Amino acid sequence: MYAVILTGGRQYRVMQGEVLRVEKLDAEPDAAITFDQVLLVGEGDTVTVGAPNVTGATVTAKVRGHGRADKVRIVKFRRRKHHRKQMGHRQHYTEIEVTGISAGEK
Repeated sequence: MYAVILTGGRQYRVMQGEVLRVEKLDAEPDAAITFDQVLLVGEGDTVTVGAPNVTGATVTAKVRGHGRADKVRIVKFRRRKHHRKQMGHRQHYTEIEVTGISAGEK
């Protein structure tokens, strides 16, 4: 069984037991969290698509930890203008492990 969830403005396709990094969530490590914005639930050939969410469907996950991604370098350069600007950015993330998918109503 798999599902598509919406969190942090992004959509993720998740399966039970999968570990993924999502935008930073306000939760302690080892805490259980529930995603109720489930856009799609699929099992085999059966696919349930929500409008916009699947009614009653939830995805539960366990927070494994928090961290920061690798640095992304930003360089702005204007030729012949004596202009060069360099910046860096490290995005915060939360690592979660999906523990269960509930399909909700049929």
